[in-house]
Amino acid sequence: MQRRQFITLLCGAAATWPIGASAQAVLPVVGFISGGAAEADARFAAAFRKGLNETGYVDSQNVTVEYHWLEGRYDSVPALVGDLIRRQVTVIATPATPVAALAAKAATTTIPIVFSAAGDPVQLGLVASLARPGGNVTGINYFSSELVGKRLRLLHDLLPKAVRIAVLINPANALTAGPTSREVQEAAHTIGLQIRFFDAKTIDEIDAAFATLANERPDALFVGGDAFFFSRREQIATLAAREKIPAVYASSDAAAAGGLMSYSTDLADVLRQVGVYTGRVLKGEKPADMPVLQQTKFVFTINLKTARALGIEVPPAVLSIADEVIE
Repeated sequence: MQRRQFITLLCGAAATWPIGASAQAVLPVVGFISGGAAEADARFAAAFRKGLNETGYVDSQNVTVEYHWLEGRYDSVPALVGDLIRRQVTVIATPATPVAALAAKAATTTIPIVFSAAGDPVQLGLVASLARPGGNVTGINYFSSELVGKRLRLLHDLLPKAVRIAVLINPANALTAGPTSREVQEAAHTIGLQIRFFDAKTIDEIDAAFATLANERPDALFVGGDAFFFSRREQIATLAAREKIPAVYASSDAAAAGGLMSYSTDLADVLRQVGVYTGRVLKGEKPADMPVLQQTKFVFTINLKTARALGIEVPPAVLSIADEVIE
């Protein structure tokens, strides 16, 4: 066979080879942004992956998930979001971090964004309506802000003699801290409680807040819902136990870590739903046509071991309505 004929045959054969034989397919990329920390929030990252799996996506096989843990550093959001957009990731997922969802929405109208938010997504400016979000944003609303009043009332039911209530909030997360402050003040006024706010946005500031609490001796502590506080739940529960301050939290994981009580949504299920919605977007669905889901499962948890350590006898009426009791 002549050399020219051999080359022609070789080129013709190469043209029929499948693309995968000569180059690895590029996987879609999900930019995952959480206000918490990787180790503390590992269960929720797993729940997110479970949701992806339900839609046929497996991390590192047919999708790449880039995890970005803020650890309370909300001021890093603009630069992080800007980097994700410059690299044209396929989807941006912002569970429990509406500040990142809003930053992404302000920066792109093309990259889909899937959020979970405690407050009203319409009031936050994330979507036009719950039924028809419009634009490139959709997600899950888990009503944590709306549960603030209920959480404070349950604390009062458990500790009817408690009047002076300290409230721990993270001023760096204004989208959560603002609504929490308003809801607490309204509920406290109705019940007849005295409220004092304490700010903390770093690990050291949490320690400093408890040093002040140790001197002032409030009757109880209300820990505001915040991804950073969630990631520091063991630190907060340990300090509350050391100072013998009964506290109510915005997640059952905090009660499991030693907190006295919590009233919250099922956060793991929220993350699973964010994963499902992210998978559906990867399959081609448009966020504009995907209604914002509303989480309706709420859990009231009491840690009886912590109650005994604090010398608190839980009223039978309160114990009877608990969904989870930690012995």
